[in-house]
Amino acid sequence: MMTARGIWIAALTVAAFILSACTPTTDLTSAAPAPAIIRPAVVMVNFNVVGVDPATVEGDAGVAGRPVTIDYPARVASISKLVVALAVMRLVEQGKLDLDRDVGDYLGWPVRNPAFPDAPITLRALLSHQSGLRDNIDYIVPLDGRLETVLANPKAWDTGHAPGTYFSYANINSPLIAAVMESATGERFDRIMARQVLTPLGLDACYNWGEGCSDGRRAQAVTLLRPNGDLARDAAIKGPDPCAVYPASNGSCDVDKLYQLGRNGSAFSPQGGLRISARDLARIGQMLLRNGAPLLTPKSFAEMTTPVWTFDGKNGDDDKGYFTAYGLGVHWLVDAQGKSWFGHVGEAYSLRAGFWINPAERRGFYRFVTMVDEFAPVGHCFDRCP
Repeated sequence: MMTARGIWIAALTVAAFILSACTPTTDLTSAAPAPAIIRPAVVMVNFNVVGVDPATVEGDAGVAGRPVTIDYPARVASISKLVVALAVMRLVEQGKLDLDRDVGDYLGWPVRNPAFPDAPITLRALLSHQSGLRDNIDYIVPLDGRLETVLANPKAWDTGHAPGTYFSYANINSPLIAAVMESATGERFDRIMARQVLTPLGLDACYNWGEGCSDGRRAQAVTLLRPNGDLARDAAIKGPDPCAVYPASNGSCDVDKLYQLGRNGSAFSPQGGLRISARDLARIGQMLLRNGAPLLTPKSFAEMTTPVWTFDGKNGDDDKGYFTAYGLGVHWLVDAQGKSWFGHVGEAYSLRAGFWINPAERRGFYRFVTMVDEFAPVGHCFDRCP
C-alpha cells in the first residue's frame, strides 16, 4: 500500500513527464539564425592630382556580409552625363561632331520643337539642358523603339521657350546625344564610351554592362537596394546581366539584332547607366584636375567646364536654388565658404552620390550612399549625403 508521501512523489513524476513531452526542447546549436541585416554602403574618397584617399568606406555592397570597397563598381546615376560630355568633346576635337550644328544633320531626321520649327537643336543646347526637351514622357526607349517617334510627341517639348534660351534639367537630352554620337561615328554608344574615355584612362567601367568592363566585373557590382531591402538594381551575380538594357516590346533582349545605331540612343542609359568604382571615378577626377589631360586639350576642357548657363532669376528652372550654373554636362555650385566646385550629382535606385572638383584648390571628392529613402531631402551630396 502506497503512503500519502509516495502518492505525492508519483504524481510529481507523472506531471514532470507530461510537461517535458509538451514543452519544445530548446537547442541553442540548432536554432535558426537571426536574419542578417544589410548595412547601407557609405563611401567617400578624396583625391588630388597625385593621389586617392579613401576617407570613408563602410557598410555592405548590397549583400549581407559583403563589405563594400572602393574597387566595386556601382551605377552612379546622373554622374554618367559628365562622362558622356567628355566623349562628346573628344569627338569634337576629332572633327566628328560640331557643338553648334543641327543634330538632325547627323541623324537624318528632323529634331524640332513644334512651337519653334525654325530653331535648330544643337549638342551645346542638349549638353547644357537648354534644348527645350522635358521629361514629361518616358525617355527610356524599348530596344526595338525609335527615338524619332518619342520626340514627335508634343509633350516632350517646352513650347514656351525657344531652344538655347532656357535651362530645365531633363534626362531625355541624353538618349538624343547618344544617338547623335552613334550617327556621327557609326559605332554603338557603349563602345564609343569605352574607346574615347574609359579604356584610354585604364578604367574597368562601362555603360549598362556593355563595352569597357572586364569579364566577371558584373559579379562585383554594388547591389542597389531600397531601404526595405528590395532589389533596385544590379544584383551581384556571375555571368552577364540577363538584360542590362530596356527590352524590346516583345520582351526580347537581343541587342545585336534589334538595336539600330542612331535610332534608339537609350539602351545603354547615357543619362545614368555608368558602372564605375569609386577609385576609377576618382581617376576621372584627377584627369579633370589636370585640365583634361591626357584626354582633352586645354581649349576643349575650358569649353566643357565653363558655365554655358547661369541663373539670372528668370532664364531657367533653378529647382528652388538647386541649379545655379551649368556647363556642358557639368554642374556648378558654390559652397558655404564661397568656393566654386564643378561636377555632378547622381540620384537613382535609392543611391545618392556627389562628384565634385575644386579647380582652385586642386582637389576633389566622390561620395555615395545606398538604401536611401526616395523621399529623403534631395541634396548635392556635398557636405553630407543625402
